[in-house]
Amino acid sequence: MWLAIETATQRASIAVGRSAGDAVAESLAGARRHAAGLLPMIAALLDRTGATLDDLTGLALSDGPGSFTGLRVGAAVAKALVQARGLPLWTAPSLMVRASGVAREGHTVLAVADALRGEVYAAAYRFEPGEVVTLLAPSVYRPQVLVDAAPRPSTLVGEASPSAVELLERWSGSRLVGPPEGAPHASQLIELVGRRGGAVRITAVERWAPEYGRPAEAQARWEAAHGRPMPDPLGSAG
Repeated sequence: MWLAIETATQRASIAVGRSAGDAVAESLAGARRHAAGLLPMIAALLDRTGATLDDLTGLALSDGPGSFTGLRVGAAVAKALVQARGLPLWTAPSLMVRASGVAREGHTVLAVADALRGEVYAAAYRFEPGEVVTLLAPSVYRPQVLVDAAPRPSTLVGEASPSAVELLERWSGSRLVGPPEGAPHASQLIELVGRRGGAVRITAVERWAPEYGRPAEAQARWEAAHGRPMPDPLGSAG
């Protein structure tokens, strides 16, 4: 049985199940609530499904890009469970998780998330039977740069500023599928485990850290104020 954890956005999502189809899920809104709410939510969901930690056989986790605080909370909980229970850890990009929820066979999905500062996190995927093909790797883009770099998608999913949404919809000819359908759902992480090009197994968990996408807002402000890079900015990550 899998425990899947998605904390890349302001809405945390967890799921417990043997497959995406039979998974039972729960969510928690508010990024500032992730740290205090994630472990109780996991305990409550296990209780609701009649399972215990002893029933878990693996962990699946979104590894970013996204909320710096949310990703750190999810990574800390996953690492603690790996250390305490000896469970294998699999990770997938949060944008792949988001795209997987709306994907159709053979279609190209462009997934976006608001990166603030007038930018978006974006990645493009094509979903084939048993395989995910990454057409545009997760990165941060100015919206105008994104439309020059990305393949024109069959489906546009995610969330962004109104001006970015207007530009992307006009360029793609598709309406953006926003939350709740277009949010990253933890149950999709289970679907991506074992799928070629999907989730990957993390073997050196103690050295692993999420892909934040870029420095946190606090780090950016510190570097702007001091005119130099922050010493060892990710040294304490994970």
